[in-house]
Amino acid sequence: MNFETVSLLMNWLELGALFAILSRLGRTFDLIASTQRELRPSITSASITALNLAPTTRSGDQRSRRFPLLHMRVAIRAAR
Repeated sequence: MNFETVSLLMNWLELGALFAILSRLGRTFDLIASTQRELRPSITSASITALNLAPTTRSGDQRSRRFPLLHMRVAIRAAR
């Protein structure tokens, strides 16, 4: 085989390897997205539970001292 044939074959092999890497990377991102979709309701549920168990402040708001921004996130979701 001459140099041009070997070079062309190597280029096709490189393209195949790149396609395999991109395909695997795409599947990895799909897995991350599906995991995030599955975890989001659980996290929201845990947030609401934490707010319900939080001590009541003087103003009557239920806010956790450990999670000060949690009440805002739940309020925003409820407003949607």
